[in-house]
Amino acid sequence: MLVEPRSGLLAAWGNALLAGLVSPDEAALAIVGEDAVHRVDGLPGEVGPVGLTLALGRLRGLGATGFRVALPVPGHPLGLSGPPDFNARALEAEEAVVAYGVPYGLVPEVTEAGPAGDVHVEVVWRVLPVREAPPADVPSLGEAERELAEALRDATAVLSRLDVAGSGPVAEAAVDAYRARAERGREVLAPGYPPRAVRVLEMAQRVGLLVSVAYENGHGGAVSASEIAARGEALRPVERVARRAQVAAYNAYVEGGEVRR
Repeated sequence: MLVEPRSGLLAAWGNALLAGLVSPDEAALAIVGEDAVHRVDGLPGEVGPVGLTLALGRLRGLGATGFRVALPVPGHPLGLSGPPDFNARALEAEEAVVAYGVPYGLVPEVTEAGPAGDVHVEVVWRVLPVREAPPADVPSLGEAERELAEALRDATAVLSRLDVAGSGPVAEAAVDAYRARAERGREVLAPGYPPRAVRVLEMAQRVGLLVSVAYENGHGGAVSASEIAARGEALRPVERVARRAQVAAYNAYVEGGEVRR
């Protein structure tokens, strides 16, 4: 969870573009990030894939007034509203963007090629019809913030008791990565997002760090099957809370009505 989902970047910077806070080129550059190229396929009126700049402009012309994020996993259709075909594709990708104001959603298909350290990444966003209905299980920012505080406290207590809260070089590297990310964390949500949304996303990243360290550090002191099971039981609801909080932060644009100008 330390790496932000591509759907989050597309929604955040797409919303900033719709609010007139960034140019089309700025939005496209931020969305692509370190990937090689992003294309959008299936747009109404287009016979093939087009670039992000054209695609965002076309969606705005069709009536899009905002973008929401979905981060579904098996058993938790977070942010989805149907129909089944879109839900299935989003679940396979574990992320999607849903346009607000027009009945379309975008699901990323990622292709990677090349050796480690020199991976070439291409992304094709598939445009599909979506049902205009409330998204599944998306909390408000206030709810997400409260849930994160409770999850962080409870998980820290459980993982500390199991001696897997984090130590050694793997944990130190994870902490360093988080700190480096936090230094530029306010760029993740794009210009105009309210401070509370930024705060919630940063807290979700912090909770994600705890989960990552717990998984990456192996079994730590949890040497028995029952202790390993207890760790899994502690982490699953924490991961769920962190994903809900990510979606709440990215969706603050459409839930709050507007990005601050």
